[in-house]
Amino acid sequence: MENRNKVYIGASLDGFIADKEGGIDWLDSIPNTDQIDMGYRAFMAQVDALLMGRNTFETVCGFDIDWPYEKPVFVLSNTLKQIPEPFHDKAILVSGPLQKVLDEIHEQGYHRLYIDGGKTIQSFLREDLIDEMTITTIPILLGSGISLFGELPKPLLFECVSSQIFLGKIVQSHYVRKRHSGF
Repeated sequence: MENRNKVYIGASLDGFIADKEGGIDWLDSIPNTDQIDMGYRAFMAQVDALLMGRNTFETVCGFDIDWPYEKPVFVLSNTLKQIPEPFHDKAILVSGPLQKVLDEIHEQGYHRLYIDGGKTIQSFLREDLIDEMTITTIPILLGSGISLFGELPKPLLFECVSSQIFLGKIVQSHYVRKRHSGF
């Protein structure tokens, strides 16, 4: 099976995934009274497991909801020593160089991964390990916060393969990495 690393994330119009306090309440700034999932279930059907950074994991753990994932969750952290007690059976801690982490996850039979979390996505992009990105743009300017993208050692060319509008205001675009032409 082909290995694929995919991103599915919401971002502000100015490219932030969280505000300067790390908050994500602004993601709900456009009312979604019909609870349209904007392709999330379809996206999740395309992945075998999630690989998220420690900050994202801690954010999810802080939500006042049941554990939201049915698929295996790997938490990438070089500082976290163990998964907190209430989540021992929910997530697996991984650390080390990204390719080594990926090799370990692939050996366990998971080949299509949902990469989540700002720093984690940036790390994967720096090493050119993202194959697809689905970015849902909320039409709000935050002015500052946690950026989706960071510095890269070289440009990475992506092709927009689809784009759609939800709720008459939110644009979701699906990009696929193009690996040619020196990019």
